[in-house]
Amino acid sequence: MRPKAASGKAIIVLCLASFLAGSLFMSRSLSRSYVSEEEDKHLAKHLSKRLEVQKDCDEHKRKLIESKSRDIIGEVSKTHQAVKALERTMSTLELELAAGRTSHRNSEFWSEKSAKNQSLQKAFAVIGINTAFSSKKRRDSVRQTWMPTGEKLKKIEKEKGIVVRFVIGHSATPGGVLDKAIDEEDSEHKDFLRLKHIEGYHQLSTKTRLYFSTAAAMWDAEFYVKVDDDVHVNLGMLVTTLARYQSRPRVYIGCMKSGPVLSQKGVKYHEPEFWKFGEEGNKYFRHATGQIYAISKDLAAYISTNQGILHRYANEDVSLGAWMLGLEVEHVDERSMCCGTPPDCQWKAQAGNVCAASFDWSCSGICKSVDRMTRVHRACAEGDTPLSNFRFSF
Repeated sequence: MRPKAASGKAIIVLCLASFLAGSLFMSRSLSRSYVSEEEDKHLAKHLSKRLEVQKDCDEHKRKLIESKSRDIIGEVSKTHQAVKALERTMSTLELELAAGRTSHRNSEFWSEKSAKNQSLQKAFAVIGINTAFSSKKRRDSVRQTWMPTGEKLKKIEKEKGIVVRFVIGHSATPGGVLDKAIDEEDSEHKDFLRLKHIEGYHQLSTKTRLYFSTAAAMWDAEFYVKVDDDVHVNLGMLVTTLARYQSRPRVYIGCMKSGPVLSQKGVKYHEPEFWKFGEEGNKYFRHATGQIYAISKDLAAYISTNQGILHRYANEDVSLGAWMLGLEVEHVDERSMCCGTPPDCQWKAQAGNVCAASFDWSCSGICKSVDRMTRVHRACAEGDTPLSNFRFSF
């Protein structure tokens, strides 16, 4: 069968219905699209606000952290300053405590020393003649000229307060041949002061320090003198010169000089610590030449008390000068201790300036003293009068 053809009206109605249905569908779709766009805009706006809030929050956190960091750094700085202040306070207290202890120890030391000195033999001057194991002929030349021996030595010690001793330590082998030779010599002359010291040329600074300490522990003297065994001494003139300074505290007496600091190795009097004295070619500070010098009793006590911390240079006269340099000490440049051998000492004696000590600068003592000491003594000796006229009240 063939289907029945639709009428024109039916077609028109169907077209209108399709048009209306399409319009309704498009309207809803557009409505949904508009709503979706509105929702997207609203969501974007909301997200933007959230981001701004988050940014503000992050900025606040950053500022808070920075503020806290600054506060922490400030607190650390304040703590550091407080620690420094505390350290300074503690350092000050430690210094005050150390000063108090030192003052207390010094008070005890001087009290003990005062009590001890009452039991020590009183003397005006202790004269230590520095000598060595190999210098027996030198010692004999001194005994035969300016140094009293035997009963005369005892007499000037008892009546004048003048103690004269050869100063020597011990050999590296205790009880050996060298020590026995000194023991035998001392038993004959009884004119040695033995030190607890190992002899050696490069140990003279130590020996000098020990000499003053030992002498101060044995005699309560006004002055302590060190002289080499190749120097001629007029005892009367020496003690008369020292007596002029007896009332002065802390006196350092000698022939003051300022020689060059020798930096070159291998030369005599080389100074290994030359760099401490400034530029190469500089001179030492002013100090008494090593042939003979004297210090007052308070300086000998200072050396004895501080001997463990006194720095020793290569040359003993420089060492003593360094020990004196930092103290309130009167340096006396005594020209009577600077005399040369004849004819110098003769000319000075004729001018009324009798020498306390004579030696040759070129030899740091009397050149060939064993052979020449007698001749120097004949020409430069003061005679017996000055020593006879000297008086010391014990």
